[in-house]
Amino acid sequence: MQGNIGIGHVRYPTAGGYTATDVQPLWIGSPRGIALAHNGNLSNYQELADDIRLKQHRHLNSTLDSEALLLMLADNLASNAPSNEENNDHFFELLTQAVTHIFERIDGAYSIVSVIIGKGLVAFRDPHGIRPLVWGTRENPDGTVDTIFASETTPFYALGFEPRGDILPGEVAYVDLTGTLHRRVLKNEEFRPCVFEYVYFARPDATLNNVSVYRARLRMGQNLALQWKKKHPDLIPDVVIPAPFTANTAALSFAHELGIRYSEGLYKNPFIGRTFIMPNQKARSRNIRYKLTPQRTEIKNKTVMIVDDSIVRGTTSREIVKMVRESGAKNIYFASTSPPLKNPCFSGIDIPSRKELIAANQNEDEIAAYLGVDVLLYQSHEDLIEAVTRRGEHQIKKPCMACMDGDYFCKKLTAEKMKQLELQRESSRLSTPAKKEDIIE
Repeated sequence: MQGNIGIGHVRYPTAGGYTATDVQPLWIGSPRGIALAHNGNLSNYQELADDIRLKQHRHLNSTLDSEALLLMLADNLASNAPSNEENNDHFFELLTQAVTHIFERIDGAYSIVSVIIGKGLVAFRDPHGIRPLVWGTRENPDGTVDTIFASETTPFYALGFEPRGDILPGEVAYVDLTGTLHRRVLKNEEFRPCVFEYVYFARPDATLNNVSVYRARLRMGQNLALQWKKKHPDLIPDVVIPAPFTANTAALSFAHELGIRYSEGLYKNPFIGRTFIMPNQKARSRNIRYKLTPQRTEIKNKTVMIVDDSIVRGTTSREIVKMVRESGAKNIYFASTSPPLKNPCFSGIDIPSRKELIAANQNEDEIAAYLGVDVLLYQSHEDLIEAVTRRGEHQIKKPCMACMDGDYFCKKLTAEKMKQLELQRESSRLSTPAKKEDIIE
C-alpha cells in the first residue's frame, strides 16, 4: 500500500460477532469520508443503536458498537459548516465540538483513531482513560515530521518513531495534512486505566500511562512472592515455571525473591495465538495442547511453582497443571499475579458473564481442587495496585479493577443494566454467521 496517512485494527471481538462485516476499520462515505477504528466497549450501545434506527431512521450495517460511534462523529461534523470553507484551525474547532458531544452522549471505554478525507488524522480517548492510547513522532530528512497513534509504544522503535507520551483522558488530537498537531483536553473525569492491560494484554516492552509494563510485572511477581513467604513459609518449591509468555516477567521476580531457580519448563509454540481471546471453549481447549509442550527434565520429581497472569475460566490453567502432573511433578503450587476475576468487563476485555468466571462461582479451595494443585495463591487487590503505581510519573490513583472488585467506573451500570449486557453478549457469541467463509479464524 502507498500513501501518507492510514489506520489499522487488530480484531478482538468484545462486541459484535466473528464475521467479515464486523471487521474494523469501519468507514462511511457521506456526509464526510471517515474511517474509524475503536478499542473498547460502549456500555450504552443499545440505546444509541435504537436512537439511530428509530429516530434517525438509519440502518446499521454491523453489530458493532463502534458503528454507532462512527455515525455520531460523522453526523456531528456534518451539522457544522461546509467542509470547503474550513481551514485547519477552523476544522479543529468543529472537531472539538463533535467530540465533546460524543463525550457527553456515550458511556463506556473508547480509544479512537480516525482518518477524515481531505482533513487528516484524528485520535481521542474517553474521559476516564480506560483503554490506552499513545503517540510518537518521527523526523524525516526533508524536515517534515510524521505522527503515529497506537494502543502501545511497542511498534515505535521498529518504525523509527520516538514515544511522546499518552493521549490524555478526555483529549482529542488532530494531525492536519501539513503535519501540524492540534491537541486539547475537553473533559476530565476520574482517571481509571484498565489494570488488566498491565496484568495480561500489553507487551512487556510497552509503556502505558507513563508506567513500564515490564517493571509493573516484576513488582507483581515480587509482591506475590512476599505474600507466599508470609502465608507458606515452610513450602519451598524446587523450581518456578511461568505459563508463557505473559507470566514470564512476574515469574522471574517471584523466583528471585524466593531465591530459587526460574525455569522455562513449558515451551510455547509461537505460531499459536492467545487462548484467552479465542472465540469459544472448544477452540481454547484444542489449542492449549498445540500451544504448550512440557520440558520433562525441568519437572520430573520436582515441587513445581506455576506462575500465571490470571485465572479466568480455569480451563487453560487446569490443562497446564495436567501437563505438569503428567510430566512427573512431585507437588504443584499455583500462583496468580491477578486477584480472582469475579465480574464481567464492559470496557473492552472479553469477560462477558459471571457464569464463565470460575472465581465467581467457586471458593479458592474449590478452585484449587478443580485445577488439581496442592496450593493456590492469588495476588491481593492492594498488592496489584501497588505494583502498577509504585513507580513512574503517572496520575493513577486507582486503576479500573471492576472485573476483580466490582467497582465499575460508569455509575450508570445498574445491576439490571449489567444483566442485560451480559445476556446480549452471550447471545452475540452464540449467533452463527450466515456463511462459513465469513468466519474469521
